[in-house]
Amino acid sequence: MAPGLFATDPSEPLDVLVRDAPDAPAPGGARVQRFELTSRGDRVPGRLLLPPDRGGPHPVVLLQHGAGGSKDAAYLDAAAGPWVKGGAAVACIDLPLHGERASAKLSERVLGELAAAHAGVRSSGLWVEFVRQSVCDLRRTLDALASHPELDGGRCAFAGFSLGTILGASFCGVDPRPRAAALAIGGGGFGPPEVDPVAYIGRFAPRPVLFVNASRDERIPRAASEALFAAAGEPKQIAWFESGHSDLPGAALKAMWLFLRPHLGLA
Repeated sequence: MAPGLFATDPSEPLDVLVRDAPDAPAPGGARVQRFELTSRGDRVPGRLLLPPDRGGPHPVVLLQHGAGGSKDAAYLDAAAGPWVKGGAAVACIDLPLHGERASAKLSERVLGELAAAHAGVRSSGLWVEFVRQSVCDLRRTLDALASHPELDGGRCAFAGFSLGTILGASFCGVDPRPRAAALAIGGGGFGPPEVDPVAYIGRFAPRPVLFVNASRDERIPRAASEALFAAAGEPKQIAWFESGHSDLPGAALKAMWLFLRPHLGLA
């Protein structure tokens, strides 16, 4: 069971809507679908990339964007293209106050809260609520995808970049379904203990996790990356790449896929 902060209401209807998006950009020759679901009263938009082969059912990677990004971010496509070619479906959602859910009033404020959370400044209730909504949205997304006829909900993994890792570490710690996780350019020490990812990532064990970090990261201090790694249980791996926060090399994306692939049952 998830801790109370991240518990979802099973009686809340998912109200899932799915539609094909044949004209949308498609990395890796993917078939693109758009979907929506309900989470704690919010409508959550997402994008699903399906392998060109209509066989399946396909395993799925839940892949999440960084701060200021969206489900349609180019760096998500750079990662997802080879993964789709390799036989996995890739699902991404817009996190709260991002992408289609952006708010002229609150989006900039929550990004400021992210910076303040790691600087030791006391977080407001907005940051706690943002983390809570995000983790619940990810859990509800797996609920929604479980009914998709082309997906195998029993074979899923999580991958995230930056904010996607900071939030995803907590999600992975409270949700039993991801078989493995690849967490890139994130860290611990963000926010009060009830939403700090270091408080949850240890619960992911004994499922395997890979941490991918940038040696010249100008946004996430090395100490924060090492703190998140230290809090994780075994089995775990960490890999450092010579890059900045926003220019992870293709080798890093390949390492994430090679790590996740066998846990998804793919050759």
